[in-house]
Amino acid sequence: MKQSTSAFNRRRFLQGSAAGAGILAAPAIISSKALASSGELNFTGWAGYPAMAEKVFPAFTAATGITVNFTEQPDQDTMFAAAKVALEAGGIDMIEPTIDRWGGWNSNGLLAAFDPAKLAMDNYLPGLADGAAGTRSRDGENLMYVPSNWGTEALVYNKEAAVLGDPPSLGALFDAANQAVLRPHSALAAMGRWLDATGKLPRPWLDGYTDMGAMVELWDIALAAAVAAKGNVVQFWSGENEANAGFVANGATVGLCWDSTGFNLRNDGFGYAAPAEGAFAWHQGFVLMKNAVNVDQAHELAKWVSTAEGAALWATAFSSNPVGKGAGDLLDPEVAAYYNGAFDDAKLAALWWWPDQSAEFIAKRGEYADKYKAS
Repeated sequence: MKQSTSAFNRRRFLQGSAAGAGILAAPAIISSKALASSGELNFTGWAGYPAMAEKVFPAFTAATGITVNFTEQPDQDTMFAAAKVALEAGGIDMIEPTIDRWGGWNSNGLLAAFDPAKLAMDNYLPGLADGAAGTRSRDGENLMYVPSNWGTEALVYNKEAAVLGDPPSLGALFDAANQAVLRPHSALAAMGRWLDATGKLPRPWLDGYTDMGAMVELWDIALAAAVAAKGNVVQFWSGENEANAGFVANGATVGLCWDSTGFNLRNDGFGYAAPAEGAFAWHQGFVLMKNAVNVDQAHELAKWVSTAEGAALWATAFSSNPVGKGAGDLLDPEVAAYYNGAFDDAKLAALWWWPDQSAEFIAKRGEYADKYKAS
């Protein structure tokens, strides 16, 4: 398939220029050790994506001889809890958090470093494993995180019933005219960003991600405003299945959800739109457990996902964006058309990447989310 305009634009956004677009990935180089072992890999990842077990892991096994024992979890908090248990009990080699969260895992002593010599770092699209993202992926000189896919969290809406505003705004999530499905901590961040954009905060919302005193000050304000508007919430979600159910079973007209949710509902009368404040953007990848047993096999999976074939399959399973050069040429035309309809150059330039979040921040953020849900 010819690379879509939207895939080209996303690549250009990530690398800062159009140079290098269309470069094909180097062929996958699979180590003889991994092939000879025909071993196994204990992998913990995201629930709600059936194509992983149906298509992605069988393709990896066919390429490498490695069998993936896949454990599904609904969200990163559950993954983190499972990782803490596995540090003592074993059973997990590799997990798939986001770039803003792995630092908290590392500070809790859960992670080991990858060996770049066992990967194919040149396979990645510029801007995903190098530059600022590359710096965020390391603990000093140690490579702790490698990318698997990336995407956005924005407005999923009922095309006939939702009231979004012109242009669409995060404020639609808190409008009594809508019925909303929300992830608690994302909703509080959306409220904070909306209040910031409308000049209703005493300091920038981003200050809260680097200063815990500022975090408490700002999240207190966001929590109070979100609680006051909570009457339109019909369901909270933590994973893909719950998000889908919020619309299909519980009648939500708007939600702050992953792009994959919008894609899954595209034939049911729902659209996906970036808010004027900028879509939340996430960067997902692999980490290696400190007590991993199948270390070579973990490196082989990370390397395979950086190839054109592996990156395209992984991204398609999540209805997201691939990390490997040449993968855009292999995406399903329907996926490419979906993203092209949601993001033009201006909306890509306005993406709001989740900042780094320390373990202390995540714990405090969880307290605010719990208060919001219980209010």
